[in-house]
Amino acid sequence: MAIRIVDVTDDSTFALLPPCADNSFDHRSCDYWENADRGSKTARASWLSPAPAPAPQKPRFRNPFGDDEDGEPDVNPFAPAPKTTGNPFAADDGAADVNPFAPPPPPGPRVARDALPKLRLLGRGLAVFGSYAKVLLEDDVPVAYAQFGPLSAYPRALRTRELYPRLPVSPLPAVITCIATTAEARDRGLAALLIESVCDDLASRGFAAVETYPEVGPRPNATSAATPGFWERLGFTVAAPDERFPVMRRELA
Repeated sequence: MAIRIVDVTDDSTFALLPPCADNSFDHRSCDYWENADRGSKTARASWLSPAPAPAPQKPRFRNPFGDDEDGEPDVNPFAPAPKTTGNPFAADDGAADVNPFAPPPPPGPRVARDALPKLRLLGRGLAVFGSYAKVLLEDDVPVAYAQFGPLSAYPRALRTRELYPRLPVSPLPAVITCIATTAEARDRGLAALLIESVCDDLASRGFAAVETYPEVGPRPNATSAATPGFWERLGFTVAAPDERFPVMRRELA
């Protein structure tokens, strides 16, 4: 079997996300970890349709103080001038501030503003951190999915971590929030292979440790973070014991 692991960074790689073993959930419409209060793992068909085009704006009455030249902002000569503290390096044409003494930053990868909601969530850190998800393909068939990233990307992980004050705060770890395989690909070591790829990637990005937050006792198809035993087999140890939600941690070389 030919194994290939790809980063989820655009429409084509997002389309590779495999189905959940329980079809009431869907990786493509899940924001459970990104939303500390109302996140959901539920399959939501509305998330899989392109964003509707914005409604046309109603015509506005002309400002009698408006400039006759097209594109010029309206100005009220009787209004006091706004107080501003300008940036001496700011451009006059509304463009982003530029320091003329610094080399221009290279353009970073981004997802389109009208991309599907979950792809926009996965693409938030592309320009700075890199990808937030990987898919494992076997003979070009997607069979496993992992989601990960810095703590700042996952408010629910931050909230979970607040429950365990003894967890180390320096250096802060990366987190793996989701690991899943299709039902047909179970018990063949593919999830472990994908996690090793994620850990190698996180180490190359400068992280010294990674944490995950499994749940004890749920149905195998209902948990997004596997079981403590799965993580122990991959070199994770219990950093904060708990009967329901232990924290597992692995130091990265």
